[in-house]
Amino acid sequence: LRNVLDENSSQTEILVLESPFLANREFGVMVERFGDQVAFIDCTFPVGEGLDDLRQGLERIRGEAEDAVRSGAGQLVLTDEHQGPGAVGMPMILATSAVHSWLTRKGLRTFCSINVRSAECIDPHYFAVLIGCGATTVNPYLAQDSLADRIDRGLLDGPLTEAMRRYRDAIDAGLLKIMSKMGISVVSSYRGGLNFEAVGLSRAMVAEYFPGMQSRISGIGLTGIEQKLEEVHRKGWLGGADVLPIGGFYKARRSGEKHAWEAQTMHMLQSACDRASYDLWKQYSAAMRANPPIHLRDLLDIKTLGKPVPIEEVESITSIRKRFVTPGMSLGALSPEAHKTLNVAMNRIGAKSDSGEGGEDPAHFVPEPNGDNPSAKIKQVASGRFGVTAEYLNACEELEIKVAQGAKPGEGGQLPGMKVTALIARLRHSTPGVTLISPPPHHDIYSIEDLAQLIYDLKQINPRAKVTVKLVSSSGVGTIA
Repeated sequence: LRNVLDENSSQTEILVLESPFLANREFGVMVERFGDQVAFIDCTFPVGEGLDDLRQGLERIRGEAEDAVRSGAGQLVLTDEHQGPGAVGMPMILATSAVHSWLTRKGLRTFCSINVRSAECIDPHYFAVLIGCGATTVNPYLAQDSLADRIDRGLLDGPLTEAMRRYRDAIDAGLLKIMSKMGISVVSSYRGGLNFEAVGLSRAMVAEYFPGMQSRISGIGLTGIEQKLEEVHRKGWLGGADVLPIGGFYKARRSGEKHAWEAQTMHMLQSACDRASYDLWKQYSAAMRANPPIHLRDLLDIKTLGKPVPIEEVESITSIRKRFVTPGMSLGALSPEAHKTLNVAMNRIGAKSDSGEGGEDPAHFVPEPNGDNPSAKIKQVASGRFGVTAEYLNACEELEIKVAQGAKPGEGGQLPGMKVTALIARLRHSTPGVTLISPPPHHDIYSIEDLAQLIYDLKQINPRAKVTVKLVSSSGVGTIA
């Protein structure tokens, strides 16, 4: 093995790429350019030979990768292109992290690049996870072949080069957005960082193949993954069908992936609202409760604390309502009508609504002739400061500094230009039709003292209002709060 710090001709044997995305032709040029320095590693395992085939396959590719690097290979190519009737493709995320972590343990990772040639990689999320698990470049060969096939059949207009340019631009834009959430600006800082958590994967397996990554609830291990892979393999290679089932991952299909919000359920909800029918609403609620667990929250249950409280000691409904709060959603996200209706409804029952980060129409600050109050009791101050004026800050009972929110952790708000109407532009002091983006951080809050200063400033404007800080509910947030 050469010394990576030596200043000699070996340090010039590199290719500088604008993106970790490699098209098929670029991948071919890379292989031709490096010649004998390229080592191909087959990321498949044989069908049905036992319940430990996947584990044995992972051990094999780790060993092959180590041997190749020690023999002088500077470019490893992990590929699943040899899958077929007798060979099952490994999950390339698992294969990539297994090789990356193994070479890191052996002190060999800096001597090579890991180039992933994957059929299952099609979207920015998959690219990001592959790179986060250690991939240097990614060649989505089947995605390009699929685009070429659709162009040949007349399903897509334009040449393949234009289609691939758009595809690459979309992937690159997605990667930039994902990296920016973590405050990372160069892909080399993101690579191998495992800046994510596992959901539903065995802790033991994660510790072995994704060292350093969290898996808080544990889940299935290699045996469970292997069984799922072989089930998919049978459908693809042994089912005898020319057209594979779509699967319904992105859009609900009757025989595909289970979705929490299915068409029939949504129809019941809309009908219940349109007809103001409580019976239909109960049908909708029953259908939602009948769903199998889909989200982590579906696994939670109400814990019995002890003996029932005597009914005379239970708080009145009026007292309980005071604690009800609607989540902060902006006028631009909801629509003026929905935003106002929520405010009026919550004020009628003595609860609180939250304006969201987009400001509020000053006309709402004056009660209506029938006594309704269309003003939100909680006014939000977000990173973009859209709509935040002295009048706005004084027309509330509570001021909420939004540091982050669970719906988009690490991101600021984004309102597409098509939603920026004349009204919203006036309230946000912007231009109609122009997309509005709130930065992920508050650029005036970089310390506890900065946050204290903002709280002080808000109290100077509205001494009567409570000031709260909104954080994402996550493990360890209590220490931060």
